[in-house]
Amino acid sequence: MKNLMKFLACVMLLGFTFSCSDDDNSAEPARMSVRLVDMPGDYENVFIDVQDVVVKYEGEDDETVIGPVNTGIYDVLELTGGASVLLVDDELPAGRISQIRLILGENNSVVIDGQSYDLDTPSAQQSGLKLNLNEDLEGGIFYEFVLDFDADKSIVERGNGTYSLQPVIRAELVAETGAIAGSITPITAQTMVTATDGVTDITTFADDAGNYVLSGVPDGTYTVTITPDPASGLQTVTILDVDVVSGQITDLGSSDLN
Repeated sequence: MKNLMKFLACVMLLGFTFSCSDDDNSAEPARMSVRLVDMPGDYENVFIDVQDVVVKYEGEDDETVIGPVNTGIYDVLELTGGASVLLVDDELPAGRISQIRLILGENNSVVIDGQSYDLDTPSAQQSGLKLNLNEDLEGGIFYEFVLDFDADKSIVERGNGTYSLQPVIRAELVAETGAIAGSITPITAQTMVTATDGVTDITTFADDAGNYVLSGVPDGTYTVTITPDPASGLQTVTILDVDVVSGQITDLGSSDLN
């Protein structure tokens, strides 16, 4: 993989003005970044060939290219536990954007039991994966979007032993969401952390140090479930009534899985 840029998802964007002009900010550009994270999937690797990211403004036929884009083949299963890849960070005109389009190349694959299988992605290659946003970008404001790739729902096994990629991605504006962070003891491999409000499920894995971050979490009250690998002999921990507020990190501290 190339151009892989990992950073903690707990660096939350609060939205800030980067110009002090008293003029109408509609004439100023907005700044927008897009980063990719992943919900855990039951595969060894899922490689996604990212070629471009473009946006479409409401009422306009043409698309606007954001760039430069960190193109490359990324193993999205590495983008858990607070890790992410920055796809683009650029200025663009203020206005209302209706869509982000994530355009994929042909080199997508999944590894299962040590065997690599090509993933057919015709629709994403031809026109780009359309992610509806309908967000107003104001001049002088920095917006950060998180694309949360759901590996389990995105890969479809065909009856002939081949696989296709039908990407399922949740797009969230970080400025309008919060985060849940914490850690586990003892540290064990493949500890899954899930937050649910009964409608939305957001999932990640704890990293090698036992830390986890669930980013792009909408306002609300959640139940957080920490599920270790069954082979570890450790217990599942459930934390009730976890409140999430936009622009803030809810710190759950350390959870003992003994």
